[in-house]
Amino acid sequence: MSATADELDDSRAPLLDHLLELRRRLLYCILAIGLAFAVCWYFAEDIFAFLAHPLIQAGQRKLIYTQLFEAFFVQIKVAFFSAMMVSFPVIANQLWQFVAPGLYRKEKRALLPFLLATPVLFLTGAAMAYYVAIPMALHFLLSFSGTVGGVEQEALPAIGNYLSFVMQFLFGFGAAFLLPVLLMLLERAGIVTRKQLIGARRYAIVGAFAIAAVLTPPDVGSQLLLAIPLTILYEMAIIGIWFTERRRAREATPES
Repeated sequence: MSATADELDDSRAPLLDHLLELRRRLLYCILAIGLAFAVCWYFAEDIFAFLAHPLIQAGQRKLIYTQLFEAFFVQIKVAFFSAMMVSFPVIANQLWQFVAPGLYRKEKRALLPFLLATPVLFLTGAAMAYYVAIPMALHFLLSFSGTVGGVEQEALPAIGNYLSFVMQFLFGFGAAFLLPVLLMLLERAGIVTRKQLIGARRYAIVGAFAIAAVLTPPDVGSQLLLAIPLTILYEMAIIGIWFTERRRAREATPES
């Protein structure tokens, strides 16, 4: 009985240590988000002005709100989304600090590049959305203003709807640009292979256009701006997997 109790205590102690470590890492993440939120709340108006710049460039200089609390909640959303972006390096670092001790050296070397590439690819996609896709979509959507059939049409976008529109583009493009990381991690986990990805290329292209149709307005230009990079990123993932396969093969070959 005593031996069994000792084994239970030995197995329970590491689990308790992991839970305490997880709580500590989560507290650091919450603290980082809270501090970032406070700073972003102070600059919320400036951040929203930056987000509204494409709308101004498209010729629309007026936003309305139809509910008294809408503008206030928009500032909260702007501050929260900005805080998540600003605090992401801290969150990623805390995640790495929690996971890294349980990984072998080779696993650390394999996982670290994906962790570093994630913010770079996400920001690249978000930047493409902000500087290219959003202005093109706004020009298309605002082109319906004017006299149509003798009726005057004027665009009066609500402030909350515009924020949702911009965030859909930013997060949609940012998440879509993480496709190579996702595919390479799936291959690393043994869920898919490079041959399977090559065989599914035609379905991937159809899927890219389907995703673009959902995330972008119904104009061809905006859809192509997302579908074409998605297709290119899919091919880049296949090439990246080919390089990692060759490297693993060299490491597995015993030295003569």
